Amino acid sequence: MQNPLDESLSRRELLHWGGPGLGGVALLSLLAQDRAHAAGLGAQAADPPPHFPPAAKRCIHIYACGGVSQVDTFDYKPALQELHGKSLSADERPDVFFGQVGLLRKPDWAFRQYGESGKWVSDLFPQLGRQVDQMAFIHSMYAETSNHTPGMFQANTGFRLNGFPTMGAWLSYGLGNETEDLPTYVVIPDVRGLPAGGSINWTNGFLPARHQGVVVKSRGTPIADLTPARPIDPGTDAQSRDLLALVNRRHFEQRGHDDLAARIRAYELAARMQLAVPGVAALERETPATQTLYGLDRPETADFGRSCLLARRLLEQGVRFVQLFAGGAFGSPRINWDGHENMQQNHGQEALRCDQPLAGLLADLQQRGLLDDTLVVFTSEFGRTPFAQSADGVLGTGRDHNQNGFTVWLAGGGVKRGITHGATDDVGYRAVQDRVSWYDLHATVLHLLGIDHERLTHYHNGIRRRLTNVHGTVVQQVVA
Repeated sequence: MQNPLDESLSRRELLHWGGPGLGGVALLSLLAQDRAHAAGLGAQAADPPPHFPPAAKRCIHIYACGGVSQVDTFDYKPALQELHGKSLSADERPDVFFGQVGLLRKPDWAFRQYGESGKWVSDLFPQLGRQVDQMAFIHSMYAETSNHTPGMFQANTGFRLNGFPTMGAWLSYGLGNETEDLPTYVVIPDVRGLPAGGSINWTNGFLPARHQGVVVKSRGTPIADLTPARPIDPGTDAQSRDLLALVNRRHFEQRGHDDLAARIRAYELAARMQLAVPGVAALERETPATQTLYGLDRPETADFGRSCLLARRLLEQGVRFVQLFAGGAFGSPRINWDGHENMQQNHGQEALRCDQPLAGLLADLQQRGLLDDTLVVFTSEFGRTPFAQSADGVLGTGRDHNQNGFTVWLAGGGVKRGITHGATDDVGYRAVQDRVSWYDLHATVLHLLGIDHERLTHYHNGIRRRLTNVHGTVVQQVVA
């Protein structure tokens, strides 16, 4: 047989030598990758990240759908106690989503100081409060919209329109994976439902299709259709794979296409995942103490606790980026943080589900030595108003959307611990000190993972695109 590495082999002969089955699939995958680089589709080929030594090797992004209220959680505003029931003093009428500007209202929860840093945290998060010395809070975030769907797009992709790659896709594109057996970018949705827009929230956009997030469920079957629904005769299965490889080989040879290349890679990865996923999803293998740490022993925290524990296990196995959703689609009853009607009921329910699991995640990462090189990011698309959502002169029980000022926090690899950055005004309505945009936050996350946000680019439709568009400054004040 002719040496397969002989440069005199034609492309057709090389494909024929690869043969059918998984070996042929693997070969086609490598050819597709080479084709992409040869076509100049990957800017990282000429300027590969990391651009400098990374502080973090991996990242967990906890996304709280619906708009977490900063003034009821982490942004302590004593003035709201004094001004409760009074009108907001402003030069112009606030532009809010429903246009119902009510009276200022104090939080429904008391605030207490925690840790050596003395950080004020509300009674919504008593367990997470005990972890504040590991965290850096940014109180001066602002967004460009108060509409959920474009707000979620901007929080995930930097743009308010769909069709752009998410941060997880950019990290997959720039850094690749540390394992061949699991995806680079994994998404764990809320067990109660997908977020508005579904898979748009983990899209690869215009990046190669293999960088799209892969959904792994923390309850029930981890990955849909990973294994056959019923037993298949081994001979029939082998013949089916051979036929599929033959069809794919002919199609790829004649046309070549990124979606096909990604599909071939997906089949190859799926074969390995059939062995890897059952093990990583076997949460029952954890000690009883670890399961209790994540709240798996309590019905109100078990669902989100399983998601957090699964995220840690995925990172341990080499997954680069895990996105964890707390909250699903918008509807009635609400299963997210969108507290329009009744803040006490809404935020009380959502925080109870998340508090113990999030605190357990940080504590577990720390005790396993993973927190030092794992970046943890907690965000929401925007915050909520310090005044009630109600007709003028009426003190309601809910709060409207507020893109003008809200809070996110970071912890772990490369992050200063026990600090706060920026500030909103006296009532928590508008970011007024050291304002931070989504571009700035995205630039900071990339920086902590060793990436210069201006150098991670992809040429698309005549534009050198990047996660931060043409904006973004690293928030050096939260970088250790």
